[in-house]
Amino acid sequence: MITRASEQPFTDQLDHYRARVDARLKQCLAAGNDSPQRLRDAMEYSVLGAGKRIRPLLVYATGELFELDEALLDPIAVAVEFVHAYSLVHDDLPSMDDDDLRRGRPTTHRAFDEATAILAGDALQALAFDVVSADQQLGKHPEAQIRIVARLARAIGRSGMAGGQALDIGAEGAAVDEDTLEDIHRRKTGELIRASIMMPSELTKVSAEKLERLDAFGRDIGLVFQIRDDLLEVEHDTATLGKSAGSDRQNEKSTYPFLLGTQGAQKRASELYDRAMANLGSLGHHSAGLRWVSDYIVSRSN
Repeated sequence: MITRASEQPFTDQLDHYRARVDARLKQCLAAGNDSPQRLRDAMEYSVLGAGKRIRPLLVYATGELFELDEALLDPIAVAVEFVHAYSLVHDDLPSMDDDDLRRGRPTTHRAFDEATAILAGDALQALAFDVVSADQQLGKHPEAQIRIVARLARAIGRSGMAGGQALDIGAEGAAVDEDTLEDIHRRKTGELIRASIMMPSELTKVSAEKLERLDAFGRDIGLVFQIRDDLLEVEHDTATLGKSAGSDRQNEKSTYPFLLGTQGAQKRASELYDRAMANLGSLGHHSAGLRWVSDYIVSRSN
């Protein structure tokens, strides 16, 4: 039986989880002492900024749901944050969203150069898979480890994040309906959030019904995250966001506020949140951590 690392409420564990994943991110990045120094510097710059660590928090919160040892969750938490950082580096490139600001400071391609930023993103994605495939604790559960690697690959590949980004670029300046916009958002943003929730489930044995409800929760809260992101673009300024406000409008991106209006987008996010909470509520009292992160997602201001 895998034992739960802590019986403290999730809110009391936030600093612990963030410090834990930050320490392991730094450790993994520092281990690459055979890589070119400029590449290492760009990777560290991209990862170790003032990130909210929402995806790692979802990993640890799901771990609490299933009473999993934190040592098994660490590589998953690190991997999803490396992937997230890589996606931001590439999203900001001139050939993509062409942004100059991220997390309140210059984007990686501005702080370094475009070629270094591309390579840093590539290396971070590869490092994510290195972490989950080589971890000794996960290696004690080889079948689950393979499934975790596969989930991560699907979440960020042609059917997931990369595919969603391609669809998003293709939709620039075009009129899309809500079904198309939902498909773009679920792929581009939602699939990595969903994977952050579902990968820890590979390390436990639960009923198919419970896994279906967890997956439904993950799908909906992932879409809520992106709708909230769309809303932040129209609600706040650059200083509050820490990134360029209005860039979606400038790039003629399809967004929920543009398609449904601000109130319509808020209503859609609320409906999805309520449905997500209904599924989460059926998973037991250890789901409090996932509820806390969900509430943070819908109330965040940056």
